[in-house]
Amino acid sequence: MRLNQCHNFHDFRRLAKRRLPGPIFNYIDGAADDELTCKRNTVSFNECDLVPDVLSGVKDIDMSVTVMGQRLDMPIYCSPTALQRLFHHQGENAVAAAAEKFGTMFGVSSLGTVSLEEVRQKYKNPQVYQFYFHKDRGLNKAMMERAKQSGVEVMMLTVDSITGGNRERDLRTGFSIPFRLTLAGMLQFAIKPMYGINYVTHEKFALPQLDQHVDMSGGALSIGRYFTEMLDPSMDWSDVEEMVKFWDGEFCLKGIMSVSDAKKAVDIGCSGIILSNHGGRQLDGSRSPFDQLAEVVDAVGDKIDVLMDSGVQRGTHVLKALSLGAKAVGGGRFYLYPLAAAGQAGVERALALMKAEIERDMRLMGCKSVSDLSSNNLRFR
Repeated sequence: MRLNQCHNFHDFRRLAKRRLPGPIFNYIDGAADDELTCKRNTVSFNECDLVPDVLSGVKDIDMSVTVMGQRLDMPIYCSPTALQRLFHHQGENAVAAAAEKFGTMFGVSSLGTVSLEEVRQKYKNPQVYQFYFHKDRGLNKAMMERAKQSGVEVMMLTVDSITGGNRERDLRTGFSIPFRLTLAGMLQFAIKPMYGINYVTHEKFALPQLDQHVDMSGGALSIGRYFTEMLDPSMDWSDVEEMVKFWDGEFCLKGIMSVSDAKKAVDIGCSGIILSNHGGRQLDGSRSPFDQLAEVVDAVGDKIDVLMDSGVQRGTHVLKALSLGAKAVGGGRFYLYPLAAAGQAGVERALALMKAEIERDMRLMGCKSVSDLSSNNLRFR
Protein backbone atom coordinates (compact mmCIF):
# COMPACT_ATOMS: atom_id res chain seq x y z
CA MET A 1 0.00 0.00 0.00
CA ARG A 2 1.23 3.51 -0.87
CA LEU A 3 0.21 6.94 0.41
CA ASN A 4 -1.89 7.70 -2.67
CA GLN A 5 -3.86 4.54 -1.98
CA CYS A 6 -4.92 5.85 1.45
CA HIS A 7 -8.47 7.18 1.34
CA ASN A 8 -9.52 7.12 4.99
CA PHE A 9 -8.45 6.78 8.61
CA HIS A 10 -8.19 2.99 8.44
CA ASP A 11 -5.95 3.07 5.35
CA PHE A 12 -3.50 5.39 7.11
CA ARG A 13 -3.58 3.14 10.17
CA ARG A 14 -2.68 0.09 8.07
CA LEU A 15 0.20 1.94 6.40
CA ALA A 16 1.53 3.15 9.76
CA LYS A 17 1.34 -0.39 11.16
CA ARG A 18 3.36 -1.64 8.20
CA ARG A 19 6.09 0.95 8.76
CA LEU A 20 6.41 1.16 12.55
CA PRO A 21 7.89 -1.41 14.94
CA GLY A 22 5.19 -2.97 17.09
CA PRO A 23 5.97 -1.10 20.35
CA ILE A 24 5.78 2.30 18.62
CA PHE A 25 2.62 1.47 16.69
CA ASN A 26 0.94 0.12 19.82
CA TYR A 27 1.82 3.28 21.74
CA ILE A 28 -0.24 5.29 19.21
CA ASP A 29 -2.92 2.67 18.70
CA GLY A 30 -3.43 1.52 22.27
CA ALA A 31 -5.63 2.75 25.08
CA ALA A 32 -6.34 2.01 28.74
CA ASP A 33 -7.40 -1.30 30.28
CA ASP A 34 -9.80 -3.17 27.95
CA GLU A 35 -9.84 -0.25 25.46
CA LEU A 36 -13.66 -0.09 25.63
CA THR A 37 -13.81 3.71 25.85
CA CYS A 38 -11.46 4.05 22.88
CA LYS A 39 -13.88 2.00 20.76
CA ARG A 40 -16.95 3.76 22.17
CA ASN A 41 -15.60 7.18 21.19
CA THR A 42 -16.11 6.42 17.49
CA VAL A 43 -19.15 4.14 17.83
CA SER A 44 -21.02 6.96 19.59
CA PHE A 45 -21.16 8.94 16.33
CA ASN A 46 -22.84 6.00 14.59
CA GLU A 47 -25.90 6.18 16.85
CA CYS A 48 -26.85 9.57 15.50
CA ASP A 49 -28.15 10.23 11.98
CA LEU A 50 -27.83 13.33 9.82
CA VAL A 51 -31.04 14.75 8.33
CA PRO A 52 -30.16 16.77 5.21
CA ASP A 53 -32.04 19.67 3.66
CA VAL A 54 -32.03 19.92 -0.14
CA LEU A 55 -32.30 22.65 -2.77
CA SER A 56 -30.41 25.07 -0.53
CA GLY A 57 -28.09 26.61 -3.13
CA VAL A 58 -24.75 25.33 -1.86
CA LYS A 59 -22.39 26.40 -4.64
CA ASP A 60 -20.01 28.13 -2.21
CA ILE A 61 -19.09 26.51 1.10
CA ASP A 62 -17.58 28.35 4.07
CA MET A 63 -16.29 25.91 6.69
CA SER A 64 -14.31 28.48 8.67
CA VAL A 65 -14.79 28.83 12.43
CA THR A 66 -13.46 31.12 15.17
CA VAL A 67 -12.30 29.36 18.33
CA MET A 68 -10.88 31.14 21.37
CA GLY A 69 -10.13 34.15 19.20
CA GLN A 70 -8.41 32.11 16.48
CA ARG A 71 -9.81 31.93 12.96
CA LEU A 72 -9.52 28.47 11.39
CA ASP A 73 -10.20 27.75 7.73
CA MET A 74 -11.64 24.35 8.64
CA PRO A 75 -13.40 23.17 11.81
CA ILE A 76 -10.93 20.41 12.70
CA TYR A 77 -7.50 21.03 14.24
CA CYS A 78 -4.46 18.90 15.06
CA SER A 79 -4.58 18.19 18.80
CA PRO A 80 -1.22 18.33 20.59
CA THR A 81 0.28 14.86 21.04
CA ALA A 82 3.48 13.64 22.67
CA LEU A 83 6.65 12.12 21.18
CA GLN A 84 5.93 12.86 17.52
CA ARG A 85 9.51 12.40 16.31
CA LEU A 86 9.34 8.80 17.51
CA PHE A 87 6.73 8.19 14.83
CA HIS A 88 8.52 10.09 12.03
CA HIS A 89 11.74 12.08 12.12
CA GLN A 90 9.94 15.25 10.94
CA GLY A 91 7.67 15.17 14.00
CA GLU A 92 5.93 18.40 15.01
CA ASN A 93 7.46 20.28 12.07
CA ALA A 94 5.51 18.08 9.67
CA VAL A 95 2.24 18.58 11.54
CA ALA A 96 2.70 22.34 11.93
CA ALA A 97 3.57 22.78 8.24
CA ALA A 98 0.58 20.74 7.09
CA ALA A 99 -1.76 22.59 9.49
CA GLU A 100 -0.45 25.93 8.23
CA LYS A 101 -1.10 24.88 4.62
CA PHE A 102 -4.74 24.13 5.51
CA GLY A 103 -5.19 27.16 7.75
CA THR A 104 -5.94 25.30 10.93
CA MET A 105 -4.63 25.12 14.49
CA PHE A 106 -1.97 22.76 15.79
CA GLY A 107 -0.41 22.21 19.18
CA VAL A 108 2.86 21.32 20.84
CA SER A 109 2.88 19.10 23.92
CA SER A 110 4.94 19.39 27.10
CA LEU A 111 6.21 16.01 25.88
CA GLY A 112 6.78 17.38 22.39
CA THR A 113 9.98 16.54 20.50
CA VAL A 114 10.42 19.94 18.82
CA SER A 115 10.66 23.16 20.78
CA LEU A 116 7.81 25.66 21.05
CA GLU A 117 10.14 28.36 19.75
CA GLU A 118 11.21 26.45 16.65
CA VAL A 119 7.70 25.80 15.35
CA ARG A 120 6.46 29.28 16.32
CA GLN A 121 9.25 30.91 14.30
CA LYS A 122 8.63 28.72 11.25
CA TYR A 123 4.83 28.62 11.06
CA LYS A 124 2.26 31.38 11.48
CA ASN A 125 -1.01 29.49 12.04
CA PRO A 126 -2.55 29.46 15.54
CA GLN A 127 -0.55 27.40 18.02
CA VAL A 128 -1.61 25.92 21.34
CA TYR A 129 0.63 24.62 24.11
CA GLN A 130 -0.65 21.48 25.78
CA PHE A 131 0.56 21.62 29.33
CA TYR A 132 0.70 19.22 32.30
CA PHE A 133 0.59 20.46 35.89
CA HIS A 134 3.77 19.53 37.76
CA LYS A 135 4.37 19.22 41.49
CA ASP A 136 7.03 21.93 41.12
CA ARG A 137 4.99 25.16 40.95
CA GLY A 138 8.08 27.09 39.84
CA LEU A 139 8.47 24.72 36.89
CA ASN A 140 4.83 25.33 35.91
CA LYS A 141 5.32 29.10 35.85
CA ALA A 142 8.64 28.83 34.01
CA MET A 143 7.08 26.68 31.29
CA MET A 144 4.10 29.02 30.92
CA GLU A 145 6.37 32.05 30.74
CA ARG A 146 8.42 30.33 28.04
CA ALA A 147 5.26 29.64 26.03
CA LYS A 148 4.19 33.27 26.42
CA GLN A 149 7.58 34.53 25.22
CA SER A 150 7.50 32.22 22.20
CA GLY A 151 4.16 33.66 21.02
CA VAL A 152 1.81 30.75 21.66
CA GLU A 153 -1.80 31.93 21.30
CA VAL A 154 -3.66 29.41 23.46
CA MET A 155 -2.69 27.65 26.69
CA MET A 156 -4.27 24.19 26.93
CA LEU A 157 -4.08 22.56 30.36
CA THR A 158 -4.74 18.82 30.33
CA VAL A 159 -6.77 17.96 33.41
CA ASP A 160 -7.51 14.25 32.94
CA SER A 161 -3.90 13.04 33.24
CA ILE A 162 -2.77 13.67 36.81
CA THR A 163 -1.65 10.04 36.71
CA GLY A 164 -0.96 7.77 33.76
CA GLY A 165 -3.60 5.46 32.33
CA ASN A 166 -3.07 1.69 32.48
CA ARG A 167 -1.89 1.03 28.91
CA GLU A 168 -1.27 -2.67 28.93
CA ARG A 169 0.05 -2.86 25.37
CA ASP A 170 3.01 -0.70 26.48
CA LEU A 171 3.59 -2.90 29.52
CA ARG A 172 3.81 -5.96 27.30
CA THR A 173 6.30 -4.41 24.87
CA GLY A 174 8.36 -2.43 27.40
CA PHE A 175 7.68 0.88 25.66
CA SER A 176 9.31 3.69 27.64
CA ILE A 177 11.70 6.62 27.24
CA PRO A 178 14.50 5.51 27.18
CA PHE A 179 13.51 2.15 25.71
CA ARG A 180 13.44 -0.82 28.08
CA LEU A 181 12.10 -3.30 25.61
CA THR A 182 11.00 -6.85 26.27
CA LEU A 183 12.45 -9.58 24.05
CA ALA A 184 9.28 -9.52 21.97
CA GLY A 185 9.61 -5.74 21.66
CA MET A 186 13.22 -6.00 20.48
CA LEU A 187 12.20 -8.51 17.82
CA GLN A 188 9.66 -6.00 16.48
CA PHE A 189 12.45 -3.47 15.93
CA ALA A 190 14.67 -6.12 14.31
CA ILE A 191 12.08 -6.92 11.64
CA LYS A 192 11.60 -3.20 10.78
CA PRO A 193 15.26 -2.16 10.17
CA MET A 194 14.41 0.93 8.11
CA TYR A 195 12.78 2.52 11.15
CA GLY A 196 15.98 2.10 13.18
CA ILE A 197 18.17 3.43 10.35
CA ASN A 198 15.90 6.48 10.04
CA TYR A 199 15.96 7.02 13.80
CA VAL A 200 19.75 7.04 14.16
CA THR A 201 20.50 9.04 10.99
CA HIS A 202 18.41 12.07 11.95
CA GLU A 203 18.54 14.63 14.73
CA LYS A 204 18.87 13.07 18.18
CA PHE A 205 15.58 12.45 19.97
CA ALA A 206 14.87 15.01 22.70
CA LEU A 207 12.07 16.51 24.78
CA PRO A 208 13.01 20.20 24.52
CA GLN A 209 10.11 21.52 26.62
CA LEU A 210 11.42 19.46 29.57
CA ASP A 211 15.15 19.05 28.98
CA GLN A 212 16.07 21.99 31.22
CA HIS A 213 13.92 20.69 34.04
CA VAL A 214 13.68 16.89 33.91
CA ASP A 215 16.46 14.32 33.55
CA MET A 216 15.12 11.60 31.28
CA SER A 217 18.51 10.05 30.53
CA GLY A 218 19.29 8.29 33.81
CA GLY A 219 17.45 5.01 34.23
CA ALA A 220 14.11 3.94 32.84
CA LEU A 221 11.95 7.00 33.50
CA SER A 222 9.07 5.79 31.40
CA ILE A 223 6.26 7.99 30.20
CA GLY A 224 4.05 6.31 32.79
CA ARG A 225 6.50 7.18 35.55
CA TYR A 226 6.73 10.77 34.30
CA PHE A 227 2.98 11.04 34.88
CA THR A 228 3.16 9.24 38.23
CA GLU A 229 6.23 10.98 39.69
CA MET A 230 6.32 14.45 38.13
CA LEU A 231 2.66 15.43 37.87
CA ASP A 232 0.63 16.71 40.78
CA PRO A 233 -2.53 14.76 41.69
CA SER A 234 -3.36 17.40 44.30
CA MET A 235 -4.09 19.96 41.54
CA ASP A 236 -7.43 21.64 42.20
CA TRP A 237 -9.59 24.49 40.90
CA SER A 238 -7.74 27.15 42.90
CA ASP A 239 -4.45 26.06 41.27
CA VAL A 240 -6.00 26.34 37.82
CA GLU A 241 -7.59 29.71 38.58
CA GLU A 242 -4.13 31.00 39.51
CA MET A 243 -2.74 29.71 36.20
CA VAL A 244 -5.54 31.35 34.22
CA LYS A 245 -4.72 34.69 35.84
CA PHE A 246 -0.97 34.23 35.33
CA TRP A 247 -1.42 33.40 31.63
CA ASP A 248 -3.82 36.32 31.09
CA GLY A 249 -4.93 35.19 27.64
CA GLU A 250 -6.80 32.42 25.85
CA PHE A 251 -6.85 29.47 28.26
CA CYS A 252 -8.68 26.17 27.83
CA LEU A 253 -9.04 22.99 29.87
CA LYS A 254 -8.71 19.69 28.01
CA GLY A 255 -10.40 16.70 29.59
CA ILE A 256 -13.56 18.29 30.98
CA MET A 257 -16.52 15.90 30.83
CA SER A 258 -19.15 16.91 33.40
CA VAL A 259 -21.54 19.87 33.38
CA SER A 260 -20.45 20.87 36.88
CA ASP A 261 -16.79 21.05 35.82
CA ALA A 262 -17.73 22.98 32.68
CA LYS A 263 -19.49 25.56 34.87
CA LYS A 264 -16.44 25.85 37.11
CA ALA A 265 -14.25 26.47 34.05
CA VAL A 266 -16.53 29.39 33.16
CA ASP A 267 -16.37 30.70 36.73
CA ILE A 268 -12.55 30.84 36.84
CA GLY A 269 -12.31 32.69 33.53
CA CYS A 270 -11.37 30.02 30.98
CA SER A 271 -12.09 30.89 27.35
CA GLY A 272 -12.59 27.30 26.21
CA ILE A 273 -13.08 23.71 27.31
CA ILE A 274 -12.35 20.53 25.38
CA LEU A 275 -14.59 17.56 26.06
CA SER A 276 -12.11 14.70 25.90
CA ASN A 277 -11.27 11.37 27.47
CA HIS A 278 -7.74 11.42 26.02
CA GLY A 279 -8.74 9.08 23.20
CA GLY A 280 -9.66 6.42 25.73
CA ARG A 281 -6.10 6.35 27.06
CA GLN A 282 -6.85 7.32 30.67
CA LEU A 283 -10.06 6.15 32.38
CA ASP A 284 -11.49 3.14 30.61
CA GLY A 285 -15.25 2.95 31.00
CA SER A 286 -15.66 6.71 30.89
CA ARG A 287 -18.32 8.36 28.74
CA SER A 288 -17.55 9.43 25.19
CA PRO A 289 -17.25 13.19 24.56
CA PHE A 290 -19.83 13.08 21.75
CA ASP A 291 -22.36 11.41 24.07
CA GLN A 292 -21.76 14.16 26.63
CA LEU A 293 -21.59 17.11 24.22
CA ALA A 294 -25.26 18.18 24.08
CA GLU A 295 -25.76 18.56 27.83
CA VAL A 296 -22.51 20.50 28.27
CA VAL A 297 -23.31 22.86 25.37
CA ASP A 298 -26.82 23.38 26.76
CA ALA A 299 -25.33 24.32 30.13
CA VAL A 300 -22.44 26.61 29.14
CA GLY A 301 -22.30 26.91 25.36
CA ASP A 302 -23.34 30.57 25.45
CA LYS A 303 -20.59 31.47 27.96
CA ILE A 304 -17.52 29.56 26.79
CA ASP A 305 -16.21 27.91 23.61
CA VAL A 306 -16.94 24.19 23.80
CA LEU A 307 -14.72 21.92 21.69
CA MET A 308 -14.37 18.14 21.66
CA ASP A 309 -11.95 15.42 20.61
CA SER A 310 -11.61 11.62 20.85
CA GLY A 311 -12.77 9.15 18.22
CA VAL A 312 -13.10 11.55 15.27
CA GLN A 313 -12.37 9.73 12.00
CA ARG A 314 -14.73 11.20 9.38
CA GLY A 315 -16.05 14.50 8.07
CA THR A 316 -19.54 13.41 9.14
CA HIS A 317 -18.27 13.01 12.71
CA VAL A 318 -17.11 16.62 12.61
CA LEU A 319 -20.48 17.81 11.28
CA LYS A 320 -22.38 15.90 13.95
CA ALA A 321 -20.29 17.50 16.69
CA LEU A 322 -20.72 20.97 15.18
CA SER A 323 -24.47 20.38 14.91
CA LEU A 324 -24.60 19.76 18.67
CA GLY A 325 -22.81 23.04 19.33
CA ALA A 326 -19.09 22.23 19.36
CA LYS A 327 -17.13 25.23 18.01
CA ALA A 328 -14.43 22.95 16.53
CA VAL A 329 -13.20 19.38 16.76
CA GLY A 330 -9.73 18.06 17.53
CA GLY A 331 -8.06 14.93 16.25
CA GLY A 332 -4.93 13.05 17.31
CA ARG A 333 -4.69 9.61 15.75
CA PHE A 334 -6.31 11.00 12.59
CA TYR A 335 -3.01 12.73 11.78
CA LEU A 336 -0.57 10.55 13.78
CA TYR A 337 -1.09 7.47 11.59
CA PRO A 338 -0.48 9.55 8.42
CA LEU A 339 2.55 11.19 10.07
CA ALA A 340 4.00 7.77 10.87
CA ALA A 341 3.22 6.53 7.37
CA ALA A 342 4.70 9.38 5.35
CA GLY A 343 5.69 12.46 7.39
CA GLN A 344 4.40 15.85 6.23
CA ALA A 345 3.02 14.41 2.99
CA GLY A 346 0.91 12.00 5.02
CA VAL A 347 -0.50 14.70 7.31
CA GLU A 348 -1.29 16.89 4.31
CA ARG A 349 -3.14 14.04 2.62
CA ALA A 350 -5.13 13.36 5.79
CA LEU A 351 -6.12 17.02 6.10
CA ALA A 352 -6.94 17.25 2.38
CA LEU A 353 -9.20 14.21 2.59
CA MET A 354 -10.88 15.55 5.74
CA LYS A 355 -11.42 18.97 4.15
CA ALA A 356 -12.92 17.36 1.03
CA GLU A 357 -15.20 15.19 3.17
CA ILE A 358 -16.46 18.13 5.24
CA GLU A 359 -17.06 20.26 2.15
CA ARG A 360 -18.85 17.47 0.28
CA ASP A 361 -20.92 16.53 3.33
CA MET A 362 -21.92 20.16 3.97
CA ARG A 363 -23.17 20.36 0.37
CA LEU A 364 -25.11 17.12 0.82
CA MET A 365 -26.52 18.49 4.08
CA GLY A 366 -27.64 21.71 2.37
CA CYS A 367 -25.39 23.87 4.57
CA LYS A 368 -23.40 26.79 3.15
CA SER A 369 -21.61 27.59 6.41
CA VAL A 370 -20.97 26.01 9.78
CA SER A 371 -23.55 28.37 11.31
CA ASP A 372 -26.25 26.59 9.24
CA LEU A 373 -25.69 23.40 11.26
CA SER A 374 -27.89 22.76 14.27
CA SER A 375 -29.45 19.96 16.28
CA ASN A 376 -32.40 20.15 13.86
CA ASN A 377 -30.10 18.30 11.42
CA LEU A 378 -29.73 15.32 13.78
CA ARG A 379 -31.82 12.42 15.04
CA PHE A 380 -30.62 9.99 17.69
CA ARG A 381 -31.73 6.39 17.26
